[in-house]
Amino acid sequence: MSNGLRRKLTSYGDQGFSLFLRKAFIKAMGYSDDALDRPIVGIANTYSDFNPCHGNVPLLIEATKRGVMLAGAMPMVFPTISIHESFASPTSMYLRNLMAMETEEMIRAQPMDAVVLIGGCDKTLPAQIMAAASSEIPAIFLPTGPMAVGHHKGERLGACTDCRRFWGRFRAGEIDEAEIAEVNNKLASSIGTCTVMGTASTMANLTEVMGLCLPRAGSAPAVESERVRLAEETGRVAARLAMDEAAPTVRDILTPQAIRNGLVALQAMGGSTNAVVHLAAITGRLGLRLDMAELDRLGRSIPLLVDLQPSGQHYMEQFHEAGGVPALLKAVRHEIDGSAPTVYGRTIGEIIDDVVDEPGQTIIRTVEKPLKPIGTIAVLYGNLAPRGAVIKQSAASKELLQHIGRAVVFDSVEDLTLRIDSDDLDVHADDVLVLRNAGPKGAPGMPEAGYLPIPRKLARQGVKDMVRVSDARMSGTAFGTIILHIAPEAADGGPLAIVRTGDRIRLDVEGRRIDLDIDQAEFDRRMLDVVNRPSPAPARGYAKLYQERVLQADEGADFDFLQSEELDAR
Repeated sequence: MSNGLRRKLTSYGDQGFSLFLRKAFIKAMGYSDDALDRPIVGIANTYSDFNPCHGNVPLLIEATKRGVMLAGAMPMVFPTISIHESFASPTSMYLRNLMAMETEEMIRAQPMDAVVLIGGCDKTLPAQIMAAASSEIPAIFLPTGPMAVGHHKGERLGACTDCRRFWGRFRAGEIDEAEIAEVNNKLASSIGTCTVMGTASTMANLTEVMGLCLPRAGSAPAVESERVRLAEETGRVAARLAMDEAAPTVRDILTPQAIRNGLVALQAMGGSTNAVVHLAAITGRLGLRLDMAELDRLGRSIPLLVDLQPSGQHYMEQFHEAGGVPALLKAVRHEIDGSAPTVYGRTIGEIIDDVVDEPGQTIIRTVEKPLKPIGTIAVLYGNLAPRGAVIKQSAASKELLQHIGRAVVFDSVEDLTLRIDSDDLDVHADDVLVLRNAGPKGAPGMPEAGYLPIPRKLARQGVKDMVRVSDARMSGTAFGTIILHIAPEAADGGPLAIVRTGDRIRLDVEGRRIDLDIDQAEFDRRMLDVVNRPSPAPARGYAKLYQERVLQADEGADFDFLQSEELDAR
């Protein structure tokens, strides 16, 4: 196979002329023949003024380029879409598949022998892994790293669990506008991703667990020099990959064993429920189906070990200081397949062997003395969730894990917004809040609306948590007794569509059930009214494509035509 600048020549019907023309134009950038004869490492530039999670990307690019050149290859930086959770409308998840498609096509279209993918904010790393899993060249990933913590009145602050906590206090009237404005200035004290175990940190850590980035690259802070040194070493590894015709691709690295290692770590670290959707999309690209039964089994057998918000108290910088992902893997080594390969040439078992325990650290606990005796995520089924739903049980209220309550139904995100703070809302603390038509097709884009706010009149009474049920997602930084990703969604004919205000809903997390408590004849009668009810499709563009081809949450909310044709239920 041709490599370097000879790779992927533009089609003019004359290969010699194609190379001649390519070299003529690139020499306008000042490149010499010596530079252009070397293997090429592409470096994806996801910097954007709209993306503070990626504020350090220019510095990381320069360090990565340095590493590539020190190892004898040629770096070529190219731009891709950049998505930030707070700046994407209607939701960043809506754009994840677009970023995955665009990144895959840029890798496929341009001459590169290996690629470095730099990403951090919630949907960027998943999109990049999806893209690389569908590409034929080696890839290595470089997370941007978590931000520094802030401080307020002697208390540490971290985006974005503390964003939600303080906003909840403001809604309840516990703090005034002056203080919430002061907190707003301190929550994100530097560039980088959220400093709790939200989706960004979860996916960065899982990227490391599954062997796709360098050791400790999942947790090193965005603003520290270690992150820059990791970028340089990532460039060196990428150059070696570019020079090796037998170098592994992402498809080679992401074996079923590597993915299971990711599920083990997800349960032990208090990771985001969003990771389940992303892993389902990634495995779909590989011709596999995410094993939800195994995820749930691991949630019963592996306790929560990492003391980070929202399931615990601390932040990513403490996790990194405690040893990060390698130390966590050592704590669950009995469940880890140490033979799993990595993109940098060592096995996961060899990385665990190198771990030196950090004396006195309490952030990463042992299985014998866990933070909580249960794993992070439970998978629920029942007549409300025939294809499954998830709950982050480690961040839920223990007293609500078994609960029967009256449904209070909101038909859409807009309906929720209009009515949740009304003093006339008929709602009580032991009710179950239900949001529907907020899934992949219904919203569209499956927004992080599953963290339904406590109705203002209840918040003012001191209510901190309620059972909440939806076909939406929630931020990995959020907390509470919240059932998410109900599949199929209401807009796709799922039974969430038949729930009425006043119905009773039964939650049994230990029994792994979420059920509408009505008799079967009434259930079946109501379902006749919703089956095959079409949703209006937009007239054009990406919105039309999304509406017509997006899959359900249990399949990763990817597009059906992007998943492998060799899908296997392993």
